[in-house]
Amino acid sequence: MKILAADTALGACSVAILDGETILSHKFVPMERGHAEVLAPMVDQTMREAGLAFTKLDRLAVTTGPGTFTGQRVGLAFMRGLRVALKKPLIGVTTLEAMCAAALVDGGCDFAAAIHDARRNEAYLGIASHDGVFLEPVLVALDDAAKTIAKKISGTVAVAGTAAERVAADLSLLGIEARMTHIRQPDALWIARIAAKAKATSNAPSPLYLRAPDAKLPAANP
Repeated sequence: MKILAADTALGACSVAILDGETILSHKFVPMERGHAEVLAPMVDQTMREAGLAFTKLDRLAVTTGPGTFTGQRVGLAFMRGLRVALKKPLIGVTTLEAMCAAALVDGGCDFAAAIHDARRNEAYLGIASHDGVFLEPVLVALDDAAKTIAKKISGTVAVAGTAAERVAADLSLLGIEARMTHIRQPDALWIARIAAKAKATSNAPSPLYLRAPDAKLPAANP
């Protein structure tokens, strides 16, 4: 099965193409903004390096969030467009599930937690094991993230995300061993791997928002 996956939801832009377990091409660039300008050329280059025509793809995958308001929409809009043009299934994967999947392997633990600093002393939190996701993405107070993890797991946990170091320290105070990983952002490579095992659907994935965007539309004049 040939899969094209992309992520622009948080602090990186990445694209990956898998053929079964084989990585045909993979690009990952950390970046806080500018995803809209980078994504299309990155997809084009990745497809060229893979030596693959778009028509040969079997399915597509993209992160749905949580993430930045603009970043989420960039990736979703682009991949939805490909879905319509190619008439291929598009699988949605959360950013936290992708980071947990990578952290489980990187950390060598039975449990993984992805904690992204969402600012305002809040964090996006997700928890997973090798058996699957058992805490879907939630928005929690950053100070409460370690307590939430401690209630869900027993044993060593691999931690990922931009708030991993802060929460690892809090977990140690609760008697939970946290194993740091190098995972700080979701990666399209893991999104593709998750999508390969997912059930195909004819529906397009929707963005996952855990809180309202910071930007506000101007009020209408009376």
